[in-house]
Amino acid sequence: MKVNELAQKLDMKILTGNETLFKDITGVYVCDLLSWVMSHAEKGNAWITIHTHLNIVAVALLTEVSCVIIPENLAVEENTIKKAEEEGIVILSSSLSAYELCYRIHELLA
Repeated sequence: MKVNELAQKLDMKILTGNETLFKDITGVYVCDLLSWVMSHAEKGNAWITIHTHLNIVAVALLTEVSCVIIPENLAVEENTIKKAEEEGIVILSSSLSAYELCYRIHELLA
């Protein structure tokens, strides 16, 4: 499944990365401890986190995740959005909880 398809199916708002919305999603990873994400997330994962600060862009670049999903309509910091745009990182926003996102994405990828 492509990032743009996932965003559409789960009614997510696309905050950044319009030119990279066609990356494949190979799985889902949820974690808020950035050092743990760096050592455990896999290339192509959709990463769910409540963090909205600039460091998520660096972690997304390092791990080569397909997108970052921010749950529960949390506001993303403006400098994070700007840096994500510069780096081609997709950030999506959802009204769903992290649990609901994991469950629904798992169903869609199965």
